[in-house]
Amino acid sequence: MAIDASRVVDPRSGLDAVVRELARAGYRVVGPTVRDGAIVYDDLTSGDDLPTGCAVEQQPGRWRLDVNPEPTRFGWTPGADSWKQFVMPPHQEVLRIRRHDGSWVTETSPPPDRPLALIGARDCELRALGVLDRVLLDSDHPDPRYAARRRDVFVVAVTCGVPSATCWCTSIGGGPQPHLGFDLCITELHDADGHRLLVDAATESGREILDQLPGRAATDIDHVAADGVVERAVDRLPLRLPGPDLPELLDGTSLHPQWDRIAERCLSCGNCTMVCPTCFCSTFDDATALTEDGSAPIETVRSRQWASCFELDHSNLAGRPVRATTASRYRQWLTHKLETWPEQFGVTGCVGCGRCTTWCPAAIDIVHEAAVLIGAATPDAIGAANGGQS
Repeated sequence: MAIDASRVVDPRSGLDAVVRELARAGYRVVGPTVRDGAIVYDDLTSGDDLPTGCAVEQQPGRWRLDVNPEPTRFGWTPGADSWKQFVMPPHQEVLRIRRHDGSWVTETSPPPDRPLALIGARDCELRALGVLDRVLLDSDHPDPRYAARRRDVFVVAVTCGVPSATCWCTSIGGGPQPHLGFDLCITELHDADGHRLLVDAATESGREILDQLPGRAATDIDHVAADGVVERAVDRLPLRLPGPDLPELLDGTSLHPQWDRIAERCLSCGNCTMVCPTCFCSTFDDATALTEDGSAPIETVRSRQWASCFELDHSNLAGRPVRATTASRYRQWLTHKLETWPEQFGVTGCVGCGRCTTWCPAAIDIVHEAAVLIGAATPDAIGAANGGQS
């Protein structure tokens, strides 16, 4: 990190101070909160809005939240929400074309009135934002709406001390400890020396917020304890795939019989793409308001919304879908993520967060399927991993 500054703060008063200082600095503060039995990302007004005593069980096709008496604040793993929804909303207006004084006037949507402050971002989520930046801020074709929302974002990262069973970030170039893309990083410590948060600053903006937090200077004991959190988390994340070699290993698997086996279970529901923090496919619609008196319309609105490569019309060319089967659509999704993104964008399209596996209603595990395709597992092993389904 560029800035060598760290403090130890009380979990409750310290987090409350982080939220309030960021709001005072003019940010729209968003972060995790508990709603309807799930961890969701929403606006925060105080530190008490952040989860307390929450743990999460994740398996293929399963996500369950448990609230316990423990005082921990970050003992959970993310749910279906990702930070993508704030920088690339699921639905957003692109422009309006309205009739005015006999001519047509085009209006674009105004930029956000405040920059974002994201609290609680894991390393996989920071890398996902980096992937979106690579695609949507490309110098040749930048997305102005994304750029406006991404500009001046303040990020409070969190060391992931309790990875889930569907996490596989260490296989794809990541890990429990964030390294890039944040202003402050929090590591939660809960040991014989007490329950506390170690907060490290990585930028000057982060240092300015850090200086306002109540607490004390961090000691070597605190840093050693933080290293232990990372080491224990890594021990829970066995390498499941040779991430850097996947583009080469998946090359030539387009006719593998496993695609048809997957299609027997896949519902083409698009859940995996909707929860993915790096998927960026979109579609545009134009809507024209009808007038009551039958006169010519005065306004047309163009909007953009998330799309999925599992939709049948996503690959329409010359009046018909190029990928008409479920097998072909799943193949497109998996190989684009793990095989062709590095050549196309210079970065892998997957960050190993495991959301697609967790939120698949058919419990299809992308890691197991890729392992079969590259010859590192058998279809029978897939069935065992997915509760007997094959």
